[in-house]
Amino acid sequence: ALMSATALSVAACATVEPELPGALFFSEQCAVCHGATGRGDGPLATDLSVAPADLTLLARNNGGVYPIDDVMAQVYGYPGRYQIGGMPEFGPLLDGPVEDWVTQSGETLETPRALIDLAVYLEGLQR
Repeated sequence: ALMSATALSVAACATVEPELPGALFFSEQCAVCHGATGRGDGPLATDLSVAPADLTLLARNNGGVYPIDDVMAQVYGYPGRYQIGGMPEFGPLLDGPVEDWVTQSGETLETPRALIDLAVYLEGLQR
């Protein structure tokens, strides 16, 4: 009986996947343009002057290496970019706890945890 209860508990845990860090931010802020699966086919995609990127191809388009530092820089943005590049500045929405992030070049930067979570989530969408 104990073995059956343990097996059922493990099976129940396997079917309930917790929300991935970064997934909620993506669904609330990014999916409207980039689509629910990140392929650039969100409901607003056709209304934009610049087509949203297919976020599932970032590694493929970068020689097979996911450019996580570039992704974080693009998402975080800078003031005024909204007027010239199409993608809004998300920096203020990512305020909160920070942690040290070691860039691909070895530099250590204080980076919002939410930004790291989103970038790691997008890495999981690569195909």
